[in-house]
This record gives sequence, C-alpha cells and structure tokens, in this order.
Amino acid sequence: MDLRHAIASPERGWYLKLMAPNVKGPGHAWLDPSRLYCHPQALQDCIEDLVQPFQDGAVDLVAGIDAMGFILGAAIASFLQKGFVAIRKAGHLCVETIAQPYRDYSGRDKLMEMRTDAIVPGLRVLLVDQWVETGGTMRAAVRLVEEQGGVVAGVAAVCIEDSEGGSWLKKHYKWAHCVLPHLMPQFNAHYLDSFQAFDAT
Repeated sequence: MDLRHAIASPERGWYLKLMAPNVKGPGHAWLDPSRLYCHPQALQDCIEDLVQPFQDGAVDLVAGIDAMGFILGAAIASFLQKGFVAIRKAGHLCVETIAQPYRDYSGRDKLMEMRTDAIVPGLRVLLVDQWVETGGTMRAAVRLVEEQGGVVAGVAAVCIEDSEGGSWLKKHYKWAHCVLPHLMPQFNAHYLDSFQAFDAT
C-alpha cells in the first residue's frame, strides 16, 4: 500500500496493512512496523487502540523500551498526560541506573537499564515496545520495574505474538495490541497477506 495514497478506514487495525516486509535479509526483523508511523491517521489510530484499555486512570508513568518503544511510549504518555521514562540498552544513560540482562528476539544476550529515580514503590507503570516476539525484552523491563517496587499496570505493543514469552505476558498482565484475533495466525507465522500488495520501489 502506497503511504502517499493510503486512505484511512474505520476498521480497527486497518493501518497494519501499511507495514512493510523485511527486504534486507535475515539479519533484520521480519517486517518494518514503523512504516505505519509515517501516515498521520495511522499513527493516531494505532495510539488510540493501544491506550483504550488503560484510560481508567490506573497508569502513573509510561516506560518505553529501546529503541522503537520510545516512539509509541512517548506518544502514549502524551495521550494519557503521564510522564515518560526510557528503558535503554546498557551504557547510554548518564545517571545512576539499575540493570537487567535479557535475550532479544535474535537470541543475543544483552543488558538493559533504567534510571533509579523514576519509580517509587507502588507506582503503576505501563510498559510499551514496538513489538513483542519472544517476550525476552519485555520480561526484562517487567523485572526492572518490579525490582524497584513498581507495579506493572500493563504492557502494550503493535503486536504481542503468541510465542511462549508473549503468551506468558498476556496471562500475567493487562495488555493491549493492535491485531484482531482472526489475523493472529498470520502474525505468528511471520507472513501477512498484505505483503502481496507491497511494492518496495
């Protein structure tokens, strides 16, 4: 679908068709969700769908996960009129931090960290990332919040796949994503019917 001529639809999740398949090879994720952010109505509709379960006042702070979670997380924080804190890959914060090891979707062992002055016991934190594939990154963010006495108010992403880790998150926390149930088999299979109409030129 051409971003310049994409027409918004009242159908929930219509904007998922704007996402692009991986054209750069196995070293990259299987698709590019950030393409939908380029379309102004798509971005707005995506944010509104993600915040819908969390407009009951049960969120005190939004945390976005490095790096693409910063985009959605900051937008959601603004929409909810809450503060925002970044959970970063290790070595990028110039303040005192708490760290947590994790394994990302590609199987690489990494370390993420966040500042120690943003969370107090009982603070309700909404964790936001662009995508949850294996769940390793999001579960590490959960541990960072809970180890400081914070409460995970929920998790949100464009898609939370039905992987072992994704299913664990859905079972244990309030969650939101943009994918309708009938489309989940495609997302879990890492291939979307909309790819057939995608033209990279």
